[in-house]
Amino acid sequence: MVMGRRFIGREVVKKPTCPFCAMPIERPRELKARRQGEMPVGACSCGAVYACDETGHNLGTAMIEALVFACNMDWDLAWGLLPEEDYLQEIVKHYDYVDHLVVPGGFFEKRRISGALFFIRLHEDVQEVTSDGVQRNLLATKPGPPRSRPAKKGSSSLSREEIETLVGEFRIEPIMSVAGEDRKLIRNLQRLLYSGDHQFRQRAAEVLGKVSAVIAETDPGTVSKLLQRLFSSITDTAAFTWGAFEAIGEIIRYESERFAGYIPHLYPYLADDTRRAQSLRAMGRIAGARPDLLRKMTIHFIPFLADRDPLVRGYAALLMGNLGAQEAKEDLENLRDDVHRIDMYEDGVLESKTVGRVASEALARL
Repeated sequence: MVMGRRFIGREVVKKPTCPFCAMPIERPRELKARRQGEMPVGACSCGAVYACDETGHNLGTAMIEALVFACNMDWDLAWGLLPEEDYLQEIVKHYDYVDHLVVPGGFFEKRRISGALFFIRLHEDVQEVTSDGVQRNLLATKPGPPRSRPAKKGSSSLSREEIETLVGEFRIEPIMSVAGEDRKLIRNLQRLLYSGDHQFRQRAAEVLGKVSAVIAETDPGTVSKLLQRLFSSITDTAAFTWGAFEAIGEIIRYESERFAGYIPHLYPYLADDTRRAQSLRAMGRIAGARPDLLRKMTIHFIPFLADRDPLVRGYAALLMGNLGAQEAKEDLENLRDDVHRIDMYEDGVLESKTVGRVASEALARL
């Protein structure tokens, strides 16, 4: 027997409450200062903040959204905080953004409810610094219906064969001309990352980065999902990961304002001998466009200039040069005579260089 929105003896739906203080919370709202497609956020009277993941499949992104929002949009502060030590986190699952309800059973009115609210509550000493800014940001919110995928703008598209030819010839303009309209473009470009031709693969990654920046203007969620798939392919030992690091680096490089939050996901691979060089190369590409996003981590990168792997030494040298790391000058000087050769990519061209040459070029940029 059904009584309203309850079954006898069992709650079907309930109003969402804060997991820290049990008080009712308001529906998450879009921040006017943020770009279209990013997650709605909100704040509880106890000081906790939350981000809404409408699908329940992007909890990592939701955590980043909530943490940065709690830090008054200060990315540097956010990445310097540690869970438990500086903040607590909780997840409220089965959240329905359409009706602003929690559905414990996961189904409501013939709909599967898989959304989630990711909560962050900073410890009081940190809240004292950020709380005023959080409240100001909340005043600049706008209500609205749940977001939907942007409508297709037209039928302009390129065939797989045309895309492959254009990437191979590094003719980017024809691809960019349909980037905002061809919904299959990302998938077709991602397919090219599996090429065994190193230069072709690098070109495909760079084109994918540029195309993703265009698509992110109206549909950042699609690009976020792409980044998540790329990272998942790296952690999945059964997956084919050629081109994943290259693509991640190019996507963040060309749209760092939206996707800089993914940079810390590259750091754990520095501890992996089989992934270290690729991770450094991706960060080197990002630093070439936005050195400020990685500058604070310089001290952690310097030891890799003495790594036994010439690829690691070379890509670490590239990173140091792009960061303008004066503190690495002596270590770079020690590499001037390193004759091991590595492939370096720039502007569509893959060139073989000695590690010593890469180090000299890095020194010239300090």
